[in-house]
Amino acid sequence: MAIKITVIGAGPGGYVAAIRAAQLGAQVTLIEKNNVGGTCLNVGCIPTKALLHSAEILEMAKNAAQYGVDLSVKGFDWTKVQAKKNAVVKQLVTGVSGLMKANKVEVIKSAAKVLSATTVETEGGKKIQGDKVIIATGSVPSVPPIPGIKDNPLCIDSTAALSLDKVPASLLVIGGGVIGIELGCAFAAFGSKVTIVEALPKLLPMMDGELVLSLSAMLSKKSITIITNAKVMSVENADGKAKVHVENNGRKEIFEAEKVLTAVGRRAYTDGLGLEGIGIKTERGKILTDDKMETNIKGIYAIGDCLGKIMLAHTASAQGEIAAENACGHKAIYDGKTCPSCVYTNPEFAGVGATEEELKEKKIPYLVGKFPFAANGKSLIENGGEGFVKVLLGAEFKEVLGVHILGSRATDIIAEAALAIGMEAAVEDVINAIHAHPTIAEGVREAFLSAQKRAIHIVNK
Repeated sequence: MAIKITVIGAGPGGYVAAIRAAQLGAQVTLIEKNNVGGTCLNVGCIPTKALLHSAEILEMAKNAAQYGVDLSVKGFDWTKVQAKKNAVVKQLVTGVSGLMKANKVEVIKSAAKVLSATTVETEGGKKIQGDKVIIATGSVPSVPPIPGIKDNPLCIDSTAALSLDKVPASLLVIGGGVIGIELGCAFAAFGSKVTIVEALPKLLPMMDGELVLSLSAMLSKKSITIITNAKVMSVENADGKAKVHVENNGRKEIFEAEKVLTAVGRRAYTDGLGLEGIGIKTERGKILTDDKMETNIKGIYAIGDCLGKIMLAHTASAQGEIAAENACGHKAIYDGKTCPSCVYTNPEFAGVGATEEELKEKKIPYLVGKFPFAANGKSLIENGGEGFVKVLLGAEFKEVLGVHILGSRATDIIAEAALAIGMEAAVEDVINAIHAHPTIAEGVREAFLSAQKRAIHIVNK
């Protein structure tokens, strides 16, 4: 008799877990109170990237003369930009729904409460009986406790920013993380005067600092104002605009904006699940699991953003497969060392493994190799050769510790670096793989060569 698994949440963690469990022969029920696809497909990764792609096309069209193409850019139609975004979302959500049917996963549209490892209750009081439960309820935008933000129509979160009826003339972004920077870049390309305020000394605190500084300089050239070491004290409305009071390195300043985007991160969403009632261990609302994705209650697993750790769609998906396999009796372990972080700016920014800051903090001896994309033919053609590759190797065995890329298609070519880290590859393993020419990926190999003072297309120092 097939094992019965109930999955709560149909985001990139939950629906992937449902598919994997079904592949292993389980009878799966998937409970989702909104649309399948979760935040990522509906109001996160996909619609954001759709807007960013439209913005990139607009920027390319405006710069077409540099490539010998004579274009007259009249502007853009925001309604059509939104329609394209919505069409992509609809197609993907429809695709996930089709996958559920193909894998014989029963989908119930409802909120849910966990009563035990064998029983989940839906909104109408219906009890779903099974053998195991996988919780994949995701996260929601955090609202900072700043006076004047709550219930202010001029203050929006990332979800609202994706469905604005027009591009704001000015946008102040609170938070210099991935969400704030990506949406800030998109709206800047569409003509908004964008200001990003970050409390920490630099943007993107989890990314490699040297590349962050380069990206910050690039964003400044796009007329995006970046203010770090600054704290938003309050927001007030006057004459239809938001007045944002900021303490900037000890100075008090006031910025005006048509809209204020709060992008200070997301929090694990576990509201209404009844976790306390059945004794599931949490920490400030975040569910605790072991490396098999199992909670302290045997037979109940949790994955993705509701753990409050690495809030990335691909992390949730990987954990979803692990949880499903273990729920079906296998012995799988989640290892996040190959998980890349990606920022879809223009140019793109991606990293996997340790940053230089982390290695210094842990006092791990390392070697550095760098290669500028200005010396890469394909990158020079595509975007003028912006950015560079930085690789970090263990000093003794020359193993790959971290790879960080700022440049065109960085989010695609980072997969090679993730594979290298996962295979515990050494520098020679990457160097010995012949990279096609002309490609941007050649820059990765050159960076590894540089770490050995063997780079071909730059002078070794």
